[in-house]
Amino acid sequence: MNDQANSVAERLDPEIAENTAWNRHDTTWMLGLFGTAIGAGTLFLPISAGIGGFWPLLALALLAFPMTFFAHRGLTRFVLSGRSGGDITEVVEEHFGKGAGAIITLLYFFAIFPILLIYSVGLTNTVSSFLEHQLHIQPPPRALLAFVLILGLLAVVRCGERAIVKVMSLMVYPFIVSLLFLAVFLIPHWNGGILTTASALPEPSSFLPALWLAIPVMVFSFNHTPIISAFAVDQKRLYGEQAEARSSKILARAHLLMVSMVLFFVFSCVLTLSPAQLAEAKAQNLSVLSYLANHFSNPTIAFAAPLIALVAISKSFLGHYIGASEGFKGLVLKSGARIGSKALDRLTALCMLLVCWIVATLNPSILGMIETLGGPVISVLLFLMPMYAIRKVPAMRQYAGKLSNVFVVASGVVAISALVWSLSH
Repeated sequence: MNDQANSVAERLDPEIAENTAWNRHDTTWMLGLFGTAIGAGTLFLPISAGIGGFWPLLALALLAFPMTFFAHRGLTRFVLSGRSGGDITEVVEEHFGKGAGAIITLLYFFAIFPILLIYSVGLTNTVSSFLEHQLHIQPPPRALLAFVLILGLLAVVRCGERAIVKVMSLMVYPFIVSLLFLAVFLIPHWNGGILTTASALPEPSSFLPALWLAIPVMVFSFNHTPIISAFAVDQKRLYGEQAEARSSKILARAHLLMVSMVLFFVFSCVLTLSPAQLAEAKAQNLSVLSYLANHFSNPTIAFAAPLIALVAISKSFLGHYIGASEGFKGLVLKSGARIGSKALDRLTALCMLLVCWIVATLNPSILGMIETLGGPVISVLLFLMPMYAIRKVPAMRQYAGKLSNVFVVASGVVAISALVWSLSH
């Protein structure tokens, strides 16, 4: 579909034809999307998916690309449907009015801000474990360590949105190589792991709960909702009427890269560790990389794994800060407060620092936060809201009647139902 749109554009306008060729800007955004998505969720996905056994993991592998691509494409189309070229909070208000706009802006903030909290906890645990187990140094008090780490990331944020995207895209290259290296490095250590649970077809009573609880973690693992608004605004500014086709091409390539890399890494981990060991990693509130570093006596993996986790969590924190700060500023402005842009930036940074620091110090369960906060809330914004807009907003009706819309709604309902199921058991 994208190729057809591009060929039509080339025939209609030679200047647009020049824009249809893949360029450095597209690559930067593709890696920026990848960088936002691949972080703590990815590093916890082998644990969540592997505990349930082989069959739920296989189902997740088959669902990964269509679930993530169609959903993020829908949200991108929604932001692009605005007349003024504004961000997601402005487009929501344009389509649904001020009241609904305020509610969706609140939902947008609470879909993203908890992710910053999750990354704050994951970052602190990763560095603390690395100091204690690999460097054999007594970690500083948790409150001090968390404060220094979060303050360091917010220093990067002060450089601006373009600097964040550039830093993330630069960090992606070594991260891709490192993740691939680690997945390949584990191959000699494959002992069957999760395949011990594949000898018989699963009972629905065990298969469905395992799949339900893993889907929110998968949604979280591939989620780059926070940067979609900035991505869509930039595409519309550069490509105008061709922004939708261009965005879809970038999203497709970004998701192919994500899914192929992440699934190879996940399967390599679960073929190395048994379900019991994955359960132990969950109990310790560590990412799979930190657990692998402590599990193996090999110095290469002991040092490489925590450093890869550190890079992954740091760059995802930066990407999600863009969306969280956007939502927070929208809430402040919609409350009627009159405040200058610089003062609003400082207020946002201060609030983010304080809350992230407090939660990182308290150290709640990361997988518990993903299953009950991250995945389900993101699903409302990412899966259901754009599909609702297709039915209600004239600018979105051109996308109605697609089978992919039904699939996206069903995926969102399943992800949200995981919260209901987990709270009742």
